Amino acid sequence: MSPLTSSIRIAYEYAILGDSMISRSGVHAITALAALAQLSNGGYAGAGDVARAIGAPRNYLGKLLKALSRAGLVESQKGKGGGFRLARDPAAITLLDVMEPVTQVSRWTGCFLGQPRCSDDTPCALHRRWSQARSAYFRFLADTTVADLAAEFAPNPERMRR
Repeated sequence: MSPLTSSIRIAYEYAILGDSMISRSGVHAITALAALAQLSNGGYAGAGDVARAIGAPRNYLGKLLKALSRAGLVESQKGKGGGFRLARDPAAITLLDVMEPVTQVSRWTGCFLGQPRCSDDTPCALHRRWSQARSAYFRFLADTTVADLAAEFAPNPERMRR
């Protein structure tokens, strides 16, 4: 197991136990797309199948997948043989693309201390440090793709086969 695979698995386990830096919804959304990235030949997987593969609650994951569909990240098809699949190449979907419709990470642009007039010109006591941390986090999300995650983290695709 590569260090990245190990780190992703540890992060996922922490998220499920409530000790993650990202929300449980974010973890479920990211890992669901990694699972969908492993489907072959443009196939679809049902929300229940994906939920079993990643260990997420079925109904909740279905709602997340619908939100990701509205954001243009997954396609859905009703009826026999339907379900969800990625709408784009997994290498073209960043973790920022996934996290934004689920947790609105872009709202993290305000002052860490909640001051209304905090900027580079009039910084609060933590502005420079928070700005650097926030920028690094957004860079990580923007530079990491679903394909990167899918290559390292393997949800159980056997559970998604119909």
